[in-house]
Amino acid sequence: MSNTLQAVRGMNDILPADAALWEFFEATVADWLRAYGYTQIRTPIVENTDLFVRSIGEVTDIVEKEMYSFEDKLNGERLTLRPEGTASCVRAVVQHNLLYNAPQRLWYQGAMFRHERPQKGRYRQFHQVGVEALGFAGPDMDAEHIIMTARLWRLLGLDDVALEINTLGSPEARGRYRARLIQYFEQHTDTLDEDARRRLHSNPLRILDSKNPAMQGVIEAAPKLVDDLDEESRKHFDELQQMLNAANVRFTVNPRLVRGLDYYNATVFEWVTTQLGAQGTVCAGGRYDGLIAQIGGKPAPACGFAMGVERLLALLQDKNFTPPALPPDVYILHLGEQADRLALSAAEQLRDEGLSVVLHCGGGSFKAQMKKADASGARYAIIIGDDEAAAGEVSVKSLRDTGEQRRLTLAAAAELVAQ
Repeated sequence: MSNTLQAVRGMNDILPADAALWEFFEATVADWLRAYGYTQIRTPIVENTDLFVRSIGEVTDIVEKEMYSFEDKLNGERLTLRPEGTASCVRAVVQHNLLYNAPQRLWYQGAMFRHERPQKGRYRQFHQVGVEALGFAGPDMDAEHIIMTARLWRLLGLDDVALEINTLGSPEARGRYRARLIQYFEQHTDTLDEDARRRLHSNPLRILDSKNPAMQGVIEAAPKLVDDLDEESRKHFDELQQMLNAANVRFTVNPRLVRGLDYYNATVFEWVTTQLGAQGTVCAGGRYDGLIAQIGGKPAPACGFAMGVERLLALLQDKNFTPPALPPDVYILHLGEQADRLALSAAEQLRDEGLSVVLHCGGGSFKAQMKKADASGARYAIIIGDDEAAAGEVSVKSLRDTGEQRRLTLAAAAELVAQ
């Protein structure tokens, strides 16, 4: 039996061969969000457990089954690795009074943790990019979030994602609907599975989200929330649809879309794909107007969404997408004691000029070093031997074009490479 330590199951290493795709995605996302006026916020990975119980909902899969929670050995506090980002973002906004002067457009990225059975697109440590708009009440912000995600798919070249939207209405409308839903499902308890029966009186809307094939018939025939909507909720949803139509964003109204977190109200949406098997949701969100007050802040409207990074990268990989290569500008070869010293200072001077430089380390002949220089993808090799070092010069050779090797001062070499 091997004594080699392994990563925790469902928590994956991102190896250098894959990191370029992550870097491309993260840079694209940062530019995309900057174009919409969003600024980044960074919150702790560990929060008080009560934050998630209070916000996500005690009778949810995440809180009941999936959170990594533990007791702080120093003070006995119950702590949890964050399973999602919205609650942490809202907690930070409330704690630091960020809504005092103006509404906020915020975004974050990072690792989230849920104790689940690992499968493609569903890991115990996974990464999300989240976007939150706090202090905005109208459907125009719901529309912005959906329209901006549609733009991101175009930037990434993803054309196999589809939009589903729904409204959960006001708390009062949901209360009326909840009572009708309980009454309906009580008449079909023999069809419900164990999870559905357990949630029947505590969180009946979650039954609508069940993927159990045996329950789909009774779920399809269940009452619809739209019949209990108040006029304000109906108007909000109608205006959202008009805005999406005006922006040429195609969508389907899915009356069974409820999302898995209790803090949602009014608009909810999901971007889904058929390319990832069971894990078809790549981006989801909606409005959560009551959450700020629920966490202890002054009541204010809010909405947002999060996207699963691993799932989106899987879609890019399925399309054989290759991120743009970013090879170094220069690879420095050197041989000889005096040349070694000059190579170190030359590398730093070239970096001062804004060039990316790989300095050969580990010795070897010029022939061996030249093979590594060519394999690096660098545009130029800078060669320093004892003759160059004695003269305070370097030899420059293009690795991608034909041409004579040239002996230059370091300043002239930097100017040539920078062209």
